[in-house]
Amino acid sequence: MDAHVGFESWLERDVAMMLDFDPAVVMFSSQPFWLIWEQDGEQRRHVPDYFARLADGTGVVVDVRPDDRIERRDAEAFAATGRACREAGWLFRRTAGPGAVLAANVRWLAGYRHRRCYRGEVAGLLAGVFAEPKPLMAGAREAGDPLGVLPVLYHLLWTRVLSADVTAGLLGPGSVVSVKQEGTGR
Repeated sequence: MDAHVGFESWLERDVAMMLDFDPAVVMFSSQPFWLIWEQDGEQRRHVPDYFARLADGTGVVVDVRPDDRIERRDAEAFAATGRACREAGWLFRRTAGPGAVLAANVRWLAGYRHRRCYRGEVAGLLAGVFAEPKPLMAGAREAGDPLGVLPVLYHLLWTRVLSADVTAGLLGPGSVVSVKQEGTGR
């Protein structure tokens, strides 16, 4: 997004990073609006955690809460938010956040999201090296000095030019990397 987006917990931070990493998300904002409704003669209100806009124009409202921390009033607020979103033509998602491995990998790659980590000549070498899938460090060494190559490699993973399974295990020297194949999701 090239902008700071607020969060109120480490879990919300991880969800914001996942939104930023998701190629379908073109923008998102934190605490986008107040939802106010009447329930059992009482005025209730709730502020969702995020609003995201997808590339296809779809709006998505996201609330972040671990499953074991949802009290009755929270569940009612999430249900009211879901109804309001349906009426507005938006999607509603309540998430407990990404798994630990995915969060750790995306957190690592997020450190290389900035354009300053991109070097065109190295990116070209990496695209050639990883045309056929191979281990991360072997490919980095094949492209040049890992000290200069790895920041570019991680930037290309962040931007989805290169692909690796960020859910199976922590990224490391043996993680298999390849050029992302269009239309295959990898």
